Amino acid sequence: MDHHSERFTSPEDAAGEIYAASQAILNEIEKVILGKRDAIRLALAAVFAGGHILIEDIPGVGKTSLAKTLAKALGCTFKRIQFTPDLLPSDVTGISIYNQKTLEFEFRPGPVFANVVLADEINRASPKTQSSLLECMEEAQVTSDGVTHLIPRPFFVIATQNHIELQGTYPLPEAQLDRFMLSLSMGYPSVRDESRILESRLGENPIQIVHPVINAGELSALQHATQMIFVDEAIRDWVVEIATATRVRHEVFLGVSPRGTLSLIFAARALAAMQGRAYTTPDDVKSVAVPVLSHRLVLKPEMRVRGLDPAQIIRDTLDSIACPLTYAKR
Repeated sequence: MDHHSERFTSPEDAAGEIYAASQAILNEIEKVILGKRDAIRLALAAVFAGGHILIEDIPGVGKTSLAKTLAKALGCTFKRIQFTPDLLPSDVTGISIYNQKTLEFEFRPGPVFANVVLADEINRASPKTQSSLLECMEEAQVTSDGVTHLIPRPFFVIATQNHIELQGTYPLPEAQLDRFMLSLSMGYPSVRDESRILESRLGENPIQIVHPVINAGELSALQHATQMIFVDEAIRDWVVEIATATRVRHEVFLGVSPRGTLSLIFAARALAAMQGRAYTTPDDVKSVAVPVLSHRLVLKPEMRVRGLDPAQIIRDTLDSIACPLTYAKR
């Protein structure tokens, strides 16, 4: 498979390829992550849409396992960075070292130079180290001593944070939160799924039996292919209405940014393709609206004190704006 969507002769062809690949990838991931198909589907939609993922949850529910298994099923290179208070920006991006033989400085790439980068417990590092990821996430490049080094494509960050234990952490600033396409929560497994997890882990780690479904070049082609999926003008206008409505709500200090609006369209388009459709429906938008938009809202302090849930604001906003009845297929 080449690296561009030109290999797909039509949107229907592109959707068919994405559907087949996504089903195979989901099946591989579910060898390890049991009972979390909705979270896996959303994560995969972000990957096909070329976005970054934030997983906010308690320890021990499979955040790291999801990142590792996803990377393996995608056939991509994987690096894990454990964020700690003493982690330096150069520990993430890399450092220039003087070579006494050549009498020149050489750049030693950091762990961010991989297709899939797991930023584990990202809120434990200092703001300076957190911000070192910003250029990487936005531009897929690192600048060191005035020289720009490109990160291999495809590239996406999966960051995790424990939202319960806040002592010794640095909350992610709004500018960085906005760079994540969507935010997920894994949650506890059901009783049945937890029993299956225990059974599956009594032998070797099930990640050993996960096989790559595609490779990095094929993933790049599928990411390009999602751009062929049709989004009707009525749906685009509706998405703008949703974003605009969040900006004027009395509970909200900062509403959804234009980047958030784009992310909503991109994620919905990828989800449509994963279902084998060459066009996007209002239901695709509704399926991704909460994970794509809720982490971008900044509530007024008094609303945070009351424990108001940004996800509920997004749901209320969706309910208050009539969705398009037609979504013409091109």
